[in-house]
Amino acid sequence: MTLDTAWSELSELLGDRITRSKPDLAAHGGSESYFPATPPEAVAYPEATAEVSALVRICAAHGVPVTGWGAGTSLEGQAQAFSGGVVVDFARMNRVLGVGQADMDARVQPGLTREALNEELRATGLFFPVDPGANASIGGMASTRASGTTAVRYGTMRDNVLGLEVVLADGRVIRTGTRARKSSAGYDLTGLFIGAEGTLGLITELTLRLHGQPEAVSAAVCAFDSIGDAVRAVVDTIQMGIPMARIEFVDEGTVAAVNAYSGSEMALVPHLLVEFHGSDSAVEEQAEAFGTIVADHGGHGFQWAASAEDRRALWTLRHHAYWAILAARPGTRAVVTDICVPISRLAEAVEATQADLQEHGITGPILGHVGDGNFHAILLFDPSDVAELERVKAASDRMVALALSMGGTSTGEHGVGVGKKAFMAREHGDAWQVMGLVKQALDPQNLMNPGKLAPDAN
Repeated sequence: MTLDTAWSELSELLGDRITRSKPDLAAHGGSESYFPATPPEAVAYPEATAEVSALVRICAAHGVPVTGWGAGTSLEGQAQAFSGGVVVDFARMNRVLGVGQADMDARVQPGLTREALNEELRATGLFFPVDPGANASIGGMASTRASGTTAVRYGTMRDNVLGLEVVLADGRVIRTGTRARKSSAGYDLTGLFIGAEGTLGLITELTLRLHGQPEAVSAAVCAFDSIGDAVRAVVDTIQMGIPMARIEFVDEGTVAAVNAYSGSEMALVPHLLVEFHGSDSAVEEQAEAFGTIVADHGGHGFQWAASAEDRRALWTLRHHAYWAILAARPGTRAVVTDICVPISRLAEAVEATQADLQEHGITGPILGHVGDGNFHAILLFDPSDVAELERVKAASDRMVALALSMGGTSTGEHGVGVGKKAFMAREHGDAWQVMGLVKQALDPQNLMNPGKLAPDAN
């Protein structure tokens, strides 16, 4: 059976909100990474859980693959429909369904972006802290177990999702979790679906943990003469228990790209970008303690950003680093890879990665959320040069091997998709086969985002 056999039922269900037009297919065929464009056979735009459930039932009856779509970043190919079928775009399911101000939680639809959510929350004194940099959809962030610049204080999506509504592969709708802050009632199904990349079902609603907006916020940038000194300052800061809200690292290659892109004038050495949240007195104490640690590691050139405008400018530089790096070598694309290691091995991992890239002649600025041991390399290549792409992918593979040898992970936040799938057996051993058993139990036809994350079906 094919999409053609299901088309009349899908069209009756969604009308003009399911399409096979070439522009829609093309818009849902690519990603921000190196994978070739792979348009789906159709794109659906549901507006309610009931429609998603009915769509999945129809697709299951006709053997049609189903892939969820949020903002489409898809750094490891998660949202690309390599097996064809229907891409389900959640852009129209983008509402805040309710805010429990006293309980500090919110119910939202998956297509809502994090920036739109926080705009909606401004008057409540609450905010949703997970910040991966891009204005990602909440459903996509949950599906990849995203984190970002604030994870060092507020945690990742795993820590900030209380419950989910999920449409399973047979069209059933289930709810996981509750609004309670803890539970010992059965398996943690919420945790199972967070990070599953749509391979077990489609998330149609999320209950999120919110946090109080801090009374005072202060940010700073400081320079170091070497990567090792900067990262060791981070390690000492974490071990001292200083409650940083953000602590980010950029190497000299990233600084050079950002300077050229934005007109900033940062010294061409590694930098840390930090932010403190709390009361006025707490922020002052945290900043003073951090300043002492930085001085011990040769940090210099402190620039404070206390005003909201200055802080936005500072973090805009960080969040635009990817585009700045691409612009530094026009016409290139990038293998955007990330690894995460125990904090005690972080300096060693960063220095070894930089040395490896230099040895193999690869342009790959390094930056990351070093407060939790996670860093990224933006490995540039000419898309017309197949040999260069293979060299870059080999460098990414060596980064993963390094992380695993240090007791780390192949990906701290980008997810698995197809790009990191080859490392799952090495990282998890027999546990990866257990993931495959879960996949087979919940999706016996292998229709939910097939070919991603889990072992291939026999």
